[in-house]
Amino acid sequence: MECPSCLSDPAKIVVLDASVVINLNATGHSAAILDALPNRVLVVDEVRQEVERDSRNGRKDADIFAGLVASSQVEVVELGEAGMQQFTNLVSGPATETLDDGEAATITYALEQDLTVLIDERKANRICAERYTGLETACTVDVLAHESIDSLLGRETLAEAVFNALYYGRMRVPNQHLGWVVDLIGAERAGQCNSLPRSARST
Repeated sequence: MECPSCLSDPAKIVVLDASVVINLNATGHSAAILDALPNRVLVVDEVRQEVERDSRNGRKDADIFAGLVASSQVEVVELGEAGMQQFTNLVSGPATETLDDGEAATITYALEQDLTVLIDERKANRICAERYTGLETACTVDVLAHESIDSLLGRETLAEAVFNALYYGRMRVPNQHLGWVVDLIGAERAGQCNSLPRSARST
């Protein structure tokens, strides 16, 4: 089963949320993946700070991320003054309608600069769909399913990378991509990935 990535235009600039950074780090091939991805990749400073604080599963996300920045595969950017009101709107209010600083800053920067935002968290995607219908969103799977990544890594290594993102990064997979993910990694490995819905783990 093919999983067409929405990142088909190499001219698009993408801005990554912390969830995507962590998932890419978890693949074990983040440098190769970003090197193959033709799109320019940005991360807001609030996400950089979040990644530096994150110690999920004992991974050295801060060190991996610092290497990606040093090699110019990722560029750290800052919100402009024009976006601060939107940022405040996203972090203030009821918990069901607000986001953490990294998610809010990522979405605000994408709106401010008319970029594609890569974000995996369910609530953040819902808020984007409800409030910002013109904002183009994508997820980690859209990166991993990009034809250039498949060509570079090969199907076996790509399957390993996707499994690692699921198992170690607890990557969330949108429903429309579940078939591709399970076909790629196989039912046995899918059964080990608690971030997948139960239906996908029992295929």
